[in-house]
Amino acid sequence: MKVSGAQTDPLYGVRRRAALQQAASAQGASGARQADNAAFLGLGETDLTPPVQAALTTLLSEIEELRVEVGRLKARLNEAEDLADTDPLTPLLNRRAFLRELHRVLTFAQRYGGPASLIYFDLDGFKAVNDRFGHAAGDIALKAVAERLSAQVRESDVIGRIGGDEFGVILVQADLSAALAKAEALAAAVEAEPIQCGEWLAPLKISFGVRQIEAGVGAEQILADADQAMYARKRAK
Repeated sequence: MKVSGAQTDPLYGVRRRAALQQAASAQGASGARQADNAAFLGLGETDLTPPVQAALTTLLSEIEELRVEVGRLKARLNEAEDLADTDPLTPLLNRRAFLRELHRVLTFAQRYGGPASLIYFDLDGFKAVNDRFGHAAGDIALKAVAERLSAQVRESDVIGRIGGDEFGVILVQADLSAALAKAEALAAAVEAEPIQCGEWLAPLKISFGVRQIEAGVGAEQILADADQAMYARKRAK
């Protein structure tokens, strides 16, 4: 005669009792959660009839789905904000986001003091690169400048493409003298190697202007002053 495994298992009774206890514990925990949720909604134990329990379960499920959807929407909003702040060609901040950061640094300087400076960069002869090698080469040049500048600044500094072939770097805790020295080093890093344009090598040349960020001067004015300093340096070459 064939004998079942339950009948031949000496621990069958122990295991069955444990399983029943675990199931009862889970049911009790579920009941406790329902009681807590009911109390939160102002319902007493006598109100928890089967229809009320079913409605409560449905309501809590819908609330959880809503919470998950809100989380997804927040993630999408953060992603959209990141895209809105990023330059379409390079991984740098665009002009709008760069100016916002400049306002932030200026506000911090006004409130707490401490030096900060802005460097304004412009590629020399960029139109000639586009005319001779094509706009694809111009894009390569802009990406190369972005990469070389990014590799030479601190995480606390801010770098952005503020238009065309113009870039900006905000140096925190850097006075005018330190910013000028850093600008020279950054320009040397950009100009260190030419870019590859098909079979041709195109050299990169860059000019810069420096303006210390100080209380009482607006962000747009600081940017304009650095721009003027850059053009003065370009004309002096």
